[in-house]
Order: sequence, then structure tokens, then C-alpha cells
Amino acid sequence: MLLILAFICFAASLGVVGKLLTQPARERQASLRRARGVADAALADPYEPLVDRLEERYGATLARVARRLDPRLTEERIATKLVSSGLANQFTANGYLALKVVLASAGVIVGGFLGVMLGSSLKALLLGAAFAVAGFVIPDVSAGSRIKRRRQEMQRQLPDALDIVAVSVEAGLGFDAALGKLNEHLNGPIVDEFTLVLGELRIGEARSVALRKMAERVDLPEVSSVVNSLVQAEQLGSPLGKMLRVQAQESRNRRQIAAEEQAMKAPVKMLVPTVLFIFPAMFVVVLGPALISLSQNF
Repeated sequence: MLLILAFICFAASLGVVGKLLTQPARERQASLRRARGVADAALADPYEPLVDRLEERYGATLARVARRLDPRLTEERIATKLVSSGLANQFTANGYLALKVVLASAGVIVGGFLGVMLGSSLKALLLGAAFAVAGFVIPDVSAGSRIKRRRQEMQRQLPDALDIVAVSVEAGLGFDAALGKLNEHLNGPIVDEFTLVLGELRIGEARSVALRKMAERVDLPEVSSVVNSLVQAEQLGSPLGKMLRVQAQESRNRRQIAAEEQAMKAPVKMLVPTVLFIFPAMFVVVLGPALISLSQNF
């Protein structure tokens, strides 16, 4: 029974990985169906992938189980995490919570099976609990890692994006149209965030509100500074082009200072591997022959 359950959980994990790998192709197919006028929201698609059908049927139930296990997992917090990590186009909030429950269940089965193989019920219990906690936490760790990498990429791209917007504004375009020009010259998370702001502006959201939402999602000092300057320029009627160029230069200066800080930390970080791995090898090479000769003499 444990082998069967382990196989089922392994197959479910493979299905989730396959869903992630085939997400771009399925999005393109869905766009083509919508463009051709074939897709009908009232009708179920018979060719919908099995993982999507399972998510629609059991996702809400598994999400409730996850919320009972951790009451902090509110839908708003999960949605913010998915948007910040760039996974919003791959997972819904319920799908993300369902994935946590599925991985935790797989961890229980795998840990219990390993404990049974070791011949101890206590080990099976402990390993099952440890693997369950690990499976429940793995999506959060992965999302946190993606958020960190995404923020670093935003820091790198922000000056160039601000330069493009500044040039577009100085050429006579409005701020909304200048944001639309970013997609023609750049690709990356900062462009995605500005595109999201542009979409909110087009549906009637106030510019200051949309920009402050972006600052909350990104949670970077550089982006917060740019947002505050844009809101202040809108309130005071200041020229946007000059302000954006100043912000771009300040962002570059901050990026350079951060790079210099990381370079200054490098010698300290190299101290630990040097002491643990290089010095012992040097001592063996230098003092080894002397110790061998002393041991032979005595």
C-alpha cells in the first residue's frame, strides 16, 4: 500500500512539473483558441490537461486543508507572493496551497516508507513528520528564492527602464504611453511590473494608487524612491523627464555602491573556506614529510 501511495504521489509531482514546463505552450494554445472565437466559457474543454481538471475539482478542498494547517496562509498574502515571485501566471492561490498539501502528503508517505525500510516505527513516524514539514515548506522556499532573484534583476534593469521612460516623456509622449514603450526595448521583471501598472491605469485606477501598489509588491528601496518621486511630481506638476533621469542616475549610484559593498565582503567570506580547506592541505604538504621523518627516527 505504501508503494502504491508513493507511486501516486510521485506521479502527481511529475504532473505538477509537467504543468510548469508546458505552461507557455498551453498559454499560446489558449490565446489561439480565444482569438479564433472557439473558446466558450460556458463549455468545458474536453482537451483540458488532467492536472488542471484535478486542480479545479480538488484545489479548493486542499487549499482549505492548508489554511487549517497554517492560518497565516490567506488568499491575499498568497496572491501577493505569487505576483512578487512571477508565478501568478502559473499558479492560482488555491493551486499553490494545494501543491503544498500534495508535497506534504508525499513527504509523509516517503518518510514513512523509509522508516519502514529501516525497520523502526519510531523512525517512520519521525521521518514522515520531517518530510511532511519539508514538503509543506518547499514551495515557500522556492517562491522566496524567486522573489530574491527577481528583485536583483529589477535592481539591475531599473536605470535602463527609467531612461527609456524619460526619453519617451521628453519626446512628447504621456506617462502611460511611455510605459507602453518599455515592452519594445526591454524584457524582464521590472517591465512586467510597469506593464501591470499600465493595465491598472487603463481600467481606471489612479496613477498614485497603481504606483504605490507596485512599490508594495516589489518592496525595493530604489523602486519606492522612484514611486514617491513620481507621485510627488504628479501632485506638484513637475516635469517627469528630468525627475526620471535623476532617479535613474541615483539608481545606478546605488547599484555601484552595492557592488562595491559585495566586493569588500568577499575577503571575509573567503576566510572560512581558506581556513577549513586550504590551510589543512598546506599543512599536510609542508609538515607531512617532517612528521614522517620524525616518526621513523623515533
